[in-house]
Amino acid sequence: MRFGMPWPGRDVGREAEQAGVGAFCAGEFADHDAYLTVADIVANTEHALAGPAIAYAFARTPYAHATALRHLHAQAPGRLFLGLGSAAFRINRDWLGVPPERPVNRIAETVGAVRAWLHAENGEKVQYSGEFYALDADVRAPVLGRLDIPVLLAAFNTRMATTAGRTADGVIGHGLFTGSWWNDVVRPSVERGATGRDHIDAHSLEHGWIITAIDDAAPERAIADARRMIAFYLTVKTYDPFVAHHGWEEPVARLRAAFRAGDTDGMERAVTDEMLTEIAVCGTTAEAKDTLARRVGSLPRDVGYFAPPSFMVSRRRRAAYAQASLALIGAVPEGA
Repeated sequence: MRFGMPWPGRDVGREAEQAGVGAFCAGEFADHDAYLTVADIVANTEHALAGPAIAYAFARTPYAHATALRHLHAQAPGRLFLGLGSAAFRINRDWLGVPPERPVNRIAETVGAVRAWLHAENGEKVQYSGEFYALDADVRAPVLGRLDIPVLLAAFNTRMATTAGRTADGVIGHGLFTGSWWNDVVRPSVERGATGRDHIDAHSLEHGWIITAIDDAAPERAIADARRMIAFYLTVKTYDPFVAHHGWEEPVARLRAAFRAGDTDGMERAVTDEMLTEIAVCGTTAEAKDTLARRVGSLPRDVGYFAPPSFMVSRRRRAAYAQASLALIGAVPEGA
């Protein structure tokens, strides 16, 4: 597994690449754009992989996704990947102003239409025909040429994971993922989707986020931040199949009640020790290394993004967590 992290900014990012971090990713939200962040990554690194993990799939047209990647490719050839996520129903409807229905079908077509632009050769029309997108572009300028940039889908539940196996080059796992969720749910779903594809590689790519909070001086605070991050994620009902799979309905009901009451301490207390140890890497450096040694089989196979908690955590503390996580480089050998 290649050690990665969400882009921690130029100063920490340069130090991280020199220390051995092999991939950086960029998320997005109302205050930051995925592709602008990827541009910052490629301008301030030399060898690491770089890409959105994730970009909101429906916030842009397939043309816009592909054009951004072509622009970035000129500066970082061979280093890019594209991670797309369908986003939540309300984000699509209320923030982006796009149809929120049938996101799985729509994102499958998005992958195909983005690839039509990325794979287009000079002198050929860019064509795609589907329910949601229809392309018939005649670009009369020698600015195209095939780019084989991997396209990954943020896949939590079975249907999206199956779609990733059928249409994309792999998946991006959520920070909540456990070994059981990878092995019993996501991987089998990806494999089902990939059955019969004549162009599939040896295996679908696996990237994934790992909640990571290390502080040797104040490990209790790091553990509390990890618990609150887990709790915040689990307020979303999309993850109910994951909760049921692990038998965590009772603590999740408590943390959701605390969330509705604005009780962040109650949210933290509701996260059990089992949930913490199965999901997060946190505490002291030594404890984190022990956790990784135990969880080798529960991590994404290709790239793991050791991600600081963000819920109620300051930028300064997130940067400190990012720097502290560099001590984990080598704790999980590549290929493990």
